[in-house]
Amino acid sequence: MLVRTLGVVTVTSAIDTVSHAAATPEHPQPFRELGLREEEYTRIRDILGRRPTDAELAMYAVMWSEHCSYKSSKVHLAYFGETTTPAMRERMLAGIGENAGVVDVGDGWAVTFKIESHNHPSYVEPYQGAATGVGGIVRDILAMGARPVAVADSLRFGPADAPDTRRVLPGVVAGVGGYGNCLGLPNIGGEVVFDVAYAGNPLVNALCVGVLRAEDLHLAHASGVGNKIVLFGARTGLDGIGGVSVLASETFDSAAGGSGAGRKKLPSVQVGDPFTEKVLIECCLELFAAGLVVGIQDLGGAGLSCATSELASAGDGGMQVELDAVPLRATGMTPAEILASESQERMCAVVRPDQVPAFMAVCATWDVLATVIGEVTDGGRLEINWHGATVVDVPPRTVAHDGPVYQRPVQRSTAQDALVADDPARLPRPSTPDELRTTILTLAASPNLCSRAWVTDQYDRYVRGNTILAQPADAGVVRISEQSSSAHSGAPGVAVATDCNSRYCSLDPYAGAQLALAEAYRNVATIGAVPLAVTNCLNFGSPEDPHVMWQFAQAVRGLADGCAQLGIPVTGGNVSFYNQTGSTAIPPTPVAGVLGVIDDVRHRVRTGFTAEGDTVLLLGETRDELGGSEWAHVVHGHLGGRPPAVDLDAERRLAELLASAARQRLLSGAHDLSEGGLAQALVEACLIGGHGATVELPAEHDPFVALFAESSARVLVAVAPADEQAVLAAAQAAGVPVTQLGRVGGPEASGAALEIAEMTAIPLDELRAAWESTLPAAFGG
Repeated sequence: MLVRTLGVVTVTSAIDTVSHAAATPEHPQPFRELGLREEEYTRIRDILGRRPTDAELAMYAVMWSEHCSYKSSKVHLAYFGETTTPAMRERMLAGIGENAGVVDVGDGWAVTFKIESHNHPSYVEPYQGAATGVGGIVRDILAMGARPVAVADSLRFGPADAPDTRRVLPGVVAGVGGYGNCLGLPNIGGEVVFDVAYAGNPLVNALCVGVLRAEDLHLAHASGVGNKIVLFGARTGLDGIGGVSVLASETFDSAAGGSGAGRKKLPSVQVGDPFTEKVLIECCLELFAAGLVVGIQDLGGAGLSCATSELASAGDGGMQVELDAVPLRATGMTPAEILASESQERMCAVVRPDQVPAFMAVCATWDVLATVIGEVTDGGRLEINWHGATVVDVPPRTVAHDGPVYQRPVQRSTAQDALVADDPARLPRPSTPDELRTTILTLAASPNLCSRAWVTDQYDRYVRGNTILAQPADAGVVRISEQSSSAHSGAPGVAVATDCNSRYCSLDPYAGAQLALAEAYRNVATIGAVPLAVTNCLNFGSPEDPHVMWQFAQAVRGLADGCAQLGIPVTGGNVSFYNQTGSTAIPPTPVAGVLGVIDDVRHRVRTGFTAEGDTVLLLGETRDELGGSEWAHVVHGHLGGRPPAVDLDAERRLAELLASAARQRLLSGAHDLSEGGLAQALVEACLIGGHGATVELPAEHDPFVALFAESSARVLVAVAPADEQAVLAAAQAAGVPVTQLGRVGGPEASGAALEIAEMTAIPLDELRAAWESTLPAAFGG
């Protein structure tokens, strides 16, 4: 009777109906292979009063997976809500629990954004894993009623010179670029980080930004008895089955080893088609504009299991679905497979019966396949039929929202004390001019500080013509809409940046999470925008490890407390657990994405030095802080001590100063200080802006500390001489320390250099050769 395997699930040729399940209570079921614990399976039987059918078991398994249910993180994530004040909620139109966060940005406009992970699929099949990660987050934004306008990505890999990184990174970058470019969405920002800790567990976190009129906001709910359920977009196939329950909610088996680890999970990787998604986007936007959608949900993780249960759970009734009406692209699919499939480019809409013909006509215009598969009922149950027989009959909330919640053990490892005690102060430091010069060049060429052009040049950063700033700028900026500008003012824009330094988080996950938030916040402020909201992607090892759960709990509290102090809310995000191979977890990596708004994109501040003779100022205070620094990592392979001190009040004062100075056109250039300290900021400001600089290091620190300390809340700015006093006065009034460093030099073409008084002068062509050669040498081109 056994005929084939559903990922890890054995299915039979006979369809398991509700009546059959009730009559065969002792029938064995492979719940463990689906990722369910015995007590979870027992609870499902208690909820239903019988054993689940094969289709019901598949639904509960995917929806109760770590990826979908947040069963290990819910108790900690609640702290975000507890720390969000009414003032922080004032501009929030949709928040945690929706497909994406939405904030009011004024003049009737709203912006939606979110970041999510696609980590394990991107290791198993780099191109499709990354591509479908982009496609999924774009559909989340679309489901809010918004037009997607930009994407960004936060990527982390093993060592740049490792063979497996050479397998994974090119595919991931090609997948991100290939899908986003085909959609016509500019890729405006992100990160690329290399560390041995990510070998075998790369992180691919995709972010999307969308814009909409505030009154056009759509939410995922199935309301109105008799309203029809319409599935539209691509056909449903066998790809992606078990993606969230088997692939995203397990660690890789260390026994597999090397590049083969996780390949047994190949059927769980989805296959994307960006051209189908492009017409789906345009079709949805026309449907929204015509008022033909009551509620909508994209089909991503958990596929139809998620879409039907979440729509019904969030609605005011139940739902009946005729599963045999679902258009398929594979023959012989069972109900369990159809419900668990994660085939891409699909949406599910709730439509009034009298509007179904108009809905179908719009879909036909875009050549988008659309099928009525069910309707909203008043029974409070989710009932799914297959050729006249009922294969699912469940309370939808038990599937979508009332899954298990765990209080995992939380325990700080004793190894943490030794890590913190290993202070980098013991490490030999460069002291002579030649040693300092060599260190500057070494860091500029290091994988984490070198130019990202090899990656970002594969992305279309300016498609649609609304991009104002993109990599290598501190933050990406796009116009909100051409319609939002007038003849008398420039267009408002939205800025976004993502950041996380996992070495800081390893040393202190609470402070490290706040430093990630602070840097993304500072990056947005550096280009002249006002930070408004936060999204996050919390990447961690196994929640079954008490030390990992301690890291997670600390990071959540750090982010939540930091947002409360800065006065900006977390509007949504993602948790990605099980990022580890065997017992080796990745370092805690809570990626923070900050969204900001700039009233007039003409006031945006460029990155780098662009005008000869400008004054170079350092805003903020430098301290001897090298714990977790890039210098310690690159030069000594060291991780230990304490991360830089967090001062969020200083970050807020600095951000307010930068926004005010940008509005007054007082800054000709700016660049934030982070990894690599002042030395790397000067290198990048010179090379990005195409001009040299002559600077004198502040006397209160020795040259090494002045150049390589990674103290937070610091920004390098260039100011025209005529505006220098105004900036100095504004900094004093804001309580922001300021140091005059020197002047911007001539253009690179004239043989300009970065000159550091009484120490060294490095020609820009030598700096550029070091900065730009690393990734092409590692990956070709």
